[in-house]
Amino acid sequence: MGEVVAIYTAPGAEARMTPVEEVRAVPGLGLEGDRYFERTGTYADKWGPHREATLIEVEAIEAVKQEDGVDFDAADSRRNIVTRGVALNHLVDREFTVGDVRFRGIRLCEPCTHMERVSGKPARKSLIHRGGLRAQILTEGTVRVGDVVAG
Repeated sequence: MGEVVAIYTAPGAEARMTPVEEVRAVPGLGLEGDRYFERTGTYADKWGPHREATLIEVEAIEAVKQEDGVDFDAADSRRNIVTRGVALNHLVDREFTVGDVRFRGIRLCEPCTHMERVSGKPARKSLIHRGGLRAQILTEGTVRVGDVVAG
């Protein structure tokens, strides 16, 4: 089991990720207040369950700083839910919960050049195979900082 240590949303494509204490998760739509919920994200034209929510391990973010000396933070990753103590790669093709909300891991959220361009930080290479998880929301509810993540 792990926990949620931060939550981020962005109001539009390339907008700065904003930390929030909680967010409403809606199946088929995403996280309320986020660019993909509003269909204003950079890749909104390629909508699907894999755009509903993204997660990343804070341990991966810390590794970028330690291994490469890049001043990289969770907002720079452009992921929505930041976790600690859970191996997100193991949740591909599995159902899991964040608080009382059920999700299904779709695929790894490999880092891309878009993330580097928007953040202005060279972290893509460091995040290969640890860039997070794309997830589908299965039940409606509220995700909060401090919630337990259980697979």
